[in-house]
Amino acid sequence: MKKLKLVTALENSYTELRYKTSWPTKSQVVKSAIIVMIASLIIALIVLVMDQISEALMKLLYHI
Repeated sequence: MKKLKLVTALENSYTELRYKTSWPTKSQVVKSAIIVMIASLIIALIVLVMDQISEALMKLLYHI
């Protein structure tokens, strides 16, 4: 009996995830998460500074 393509694809996906994928360790995940949080904070601060500067420029231009 011929298998459905969807079933075959799911079986192949499971096999690849189970046996061929290398998963990071807990310490690697924690380090990566900390790096992402720090980068996000830095980007948020840069955007805040840019917003404050543009607001100050608009107030100077329009004398609000």
